[in-house]
Amino acid sequence: MQAVITHKGQVTIPKAVREQLGLRPGDRVKFFMHPDGSVVLLPKLPASALRGMLKPRRGRVTIDDMTEAVIAGASVRTPARKRR
Repeated sequence: MQAVITHKGQVTIPKAVREQLGLRPGDRVKFFMHPDGSVVLLPKLPASALRGMLKPRRGRVTIDDMTEAVIAGASVRTPARKRR
């Protein structure tokens, strides 16, 4: 695939590349330049795209669970802090 650079320095990304990367008008891309001179183009994903990638380790914590944890933590004796 080839593309032409305009006098403004713009390039149209070929349709096959846009489809492969799932790019749509208004999306942002990142360029990574490697020491060997090659360049990699990747879509810049919004933070919302990360949602659901990790599975939660356990169920949701309720307010009652948090209150119990605070009470349990407060009842544990901790060593006194050193004064400076």
